[in-house]
Amino acid sequence: MKPLSFLRAVGFVLLATSPGLAQQVIPLYTGTIPDSKPSAMQETSLTPPGGSLRVSAVVQPNLTVFLPDPATANGTAVIICPGGGYGFLAVDSEGSEVAKRLNLMGVAAFVLKYRLPNDLSQPDKTIAPLLDAQQALRLVRQQAAQYHINPERIGLMGFSAGGHLASTAGTHFAQPVGPSPGPVSVRPAFLVLLYPVISFSDSLAHKGSRYNLLGKTPAAEQVRLYSNELQVTAQTPPTFLVHAQNDEWVRVGNSLAFYQACLRHGVPVEMHLYPKGSHGFGLNNKTTKDQWPDRLRNWLDANGWLTK
Repeated sequence: MKPLSFLRAVGFVLLATSPGLAQQVIPLYTGTIPDSKPSAMQETSLTPPGGSLRVSAVVQPNLTVFLPDPATANGTAVIICPGGGYGFLAVDSEGSEVAKRLNLMGVAAFVLKYRLPNDLSQPDKTIAPLLDAQQALRLVRQQAAQYHINPERIGLMGFSAGGHLASTAGTHFAQPVGPSPGPVSVRPAFLVLLYPVISFSDSLAHKGSRYNLLGKTPAAEQVRLYSNELQVTAQTPPTFLVHAQNDEWVRVGNSLAFYQACLRHGVPVEMHLYPKGSHGFGLNNKTTKDQWPDRLRNWLDANGWLTK
């Protein structure tokens, strides 16, 4: 093993060495971060009373690595995009806690701390989160051997606005954003979308997410571009959807619209709707004894992604 001083010098931070716990924090970029400009903005962290950790004003995007026990690892990986309306990141309840559950399935997990749209630090705030999601896919593919991952079995999971980011990455991969994207594919092998923001249409949009990403008065073509039910093609990855029908923040119609678009284009899709649960339930919808991670395990297994 390389000494800690060396790992710090190249941008790695060791957090723990036990399987199922965070092992490294990896910067997404070396050198200049694309679509960034100097600003006085500094990252902040807050834990509301009775809530979980929220991170905002991200300047240095990174991945936190959670690896399964080598005895049960199966070569599949998931990059997790926490939600927060493109205004903050729920990095625990929709990040590290989920990563640990995936590790129990033998799946490697990478929690993405992506940049949130901000005019102060980004020349074009509409592309900054997608740049980071696509770079995360590149980076995990490039380092797949190091983590004993099959580069063709890297999926993307997103919650709420993180689901919008994940579904954007799953429908916009043919034309990667940013300069000189390189040859490494940014198409996820599969998508897992939890109560996702999908559409920016007036009838379905989570207005806060749309405002934060596109501004107060977005052009019609921008609204259409980021309404991801309109961007589904036959090449969209297989998708797993979870939503509560009484979600008062992100209407269940978002998941329904993506599901229907997948059906129209022949994309394999599975959806689980709960009558209750509201929004932001993370791993545990307390209104039901059913556990969506169990449904996810079945889906992953049925598609061969839990096979070594």
